[in-house]
Amino acid sequence: MKDSRELRAGQSAGAPQSLSVREVVIDLMRRHGMTKVFANPGSTELPLFRDFPEDFEYVLGLQEAVVVGMADGYAQATGNAAFINLHSAAGVGNAMGNIFTAYKNQTPLIVTAGQQARSILPFDPFLASVRATELPQPYVKFSLEPARAEDVPLALARAYHLAMQEPRGPVFVSIPVDDWDRPAEPVPPRQVSTRVQPDPVALAQLAAALDACERPAFVVGSSIDRAGAIDAVVALAERHRARVFTAPMCARCAFPEDHRLFAGFLPPMREKIVGLLGGHDLILVIGAPAFTYHVEGAGPHVPEGASLFQLIEDPGVAAWTPVGASVVGNVRLGVDALLARDVRDVPRERDVPPARAVPPVALPNPPGAPMTTAFALQTLAQVRDAQDIVVEEAPSARPVMQQYLPFTRAGTFYTMNSGGLGYSMPAAVGVAMANPGRRVIGLIGDGSAMYSIQALWSAAQARLPITFVILNNRRYAALQDFAPSFGFGPKDPVQGTDLPDLDFVQLAQGMGVKAQRVTQGGELHDVLSQAIASGETQLVELVVA
Repeated sequence: MKDSRELRAGQSAGAPQSLSVREVVIDLMRRHGMTKVFANPGSTELPLFRDFPEDFEYVLGLQEAVVVGMADGYAQATGNAAFINLHSAAGVGNAMGNIFTAYKNQTPLIVTAGQQARSILPFDPFLASVRATELPQPYVKFSLEPARAEDVPLALARAYHLAMQEPRGPVFVSIPVDDWDRPAEPVPPRQVSTRVQPDPVALAQLAAALDACERPAFVVGSSIDRAGAIDAVVALAERHRARVFTAPMCARCAFPEDHRLFAGFLPPMREKIVGLLGGHDLILVIGAPAFTYHVEGAGPHVPEGASLFQLIEDPGVAAWTPVGASVVGNVRLGVDALLARDVRDVPRERDVPPARAVPPVALPNPPGAPMTTAFALQTLAQVRDAQDIVVEEAPSARPVMQQYLPFTRAGTFYTMNSGGLGYSMPAAVGVAMANPGRRVIGLIGDGSAMYSIQALWSAAQARLPITFVILNNRRYAALQDFAPSFGFGPKDPVQGTDLPDLDFVQLAQGMGVKAQRVTQGGELHDVLSQAIASGETQLVELVVA
């Protein structure tokens, strides 16, 4: 397929030749670096892929949630929007769980879906999406079915710029099947700024408060890594000798967890957040909500006598922050502006806060007993290099992971920011595609894995260096652990939370992935080391207590 520049040159030389919607869209995708198409095929999408360009790649997912998860991981790791093609109503419906996660992850995705031919839409045809633009709402930034075929390229151009504009997120365009071969005009190249500079006056007020306080604390969130601002936040924390906490439900590494100022992780509970932040007179929340709660709470949102400031790129989040002052704009630009002030403006030296307590060493259980999750994750930390990437979805194990598996570098940790399961296994595939040569570890709970197990097939087909580590405790442990918050007694059964008889070794082998099971702690170090070093897609099932 010729690109539009070649075709326009032919037209100007006197060769009458019109462009199709398909040709203009392919040229637009190429220009924006979206040459991977994450998709699951359907009849109303087929015309897009006729004469498929050689420089493009079709990334097949065996279920639409897998498609969106792979694209999300790829987009987060590259920092550019990823292109998704789904099948009309049923395909979008299957994908909605991970579209919701992409919305919460602020991942730029161009989600397209087929639609039946315009000429038969009045007759409610088979495979038509009756109200296509409403289906993915409210979890997309933009949703459109263009009024005319020739408007499709402009709709996709608009969608791209909206997806990339902070706060980033997924967008949706429904495209009737007969639009692709209709004539269309080329879309001229455009540059659109995607970052907003925070208000200098508001930043000056924040800076003055930082200078005047005595015991500052920072609460850091996912937007720091998205903005490439980890080093800048470290420098700001060191300048002010601030204790640094990770925000509740943070989906990225936002601060080196081995740094002397790192104080740990805030839970999604109001009273506990206030308790952990007690003693600080200024709390600066950077790149995170203030705060994400999971259970109903009461009382103040910050400790008595403390003021709260927030630096966030999302005006919607800033709008509901219950107390304090919010500065809206790109996190990196805001922190850089705070650092650009003369260091002599900081009035005094503060004491260095106490270091975070080191967790006790986890020991293997006696022979015949399942290993603990703490021992499993401690061993994974020993065999993993600091630059290896972990994509995690093991909610019940996350507090243990935060103790025994520290992340110290930008771009080395991803998880879902939504609480919805089925994201991280396919996201590990997308992250690996975006980082050729980097080793990726998918740390997945047994319950989570069953939401999108088909991602194993996509990983094997692409021959990616991913080690899927399945923590198999034979239950939805997060729900059982959470049940007491809703009045369950210590011995009360929690219905629907036991998961017996899952065999992840056979599941993986059936999809072309090498797999093995580990039940004894003494075997774990060597098995994990060999799997991660293999450079292949492998699965290691860990039977844990």
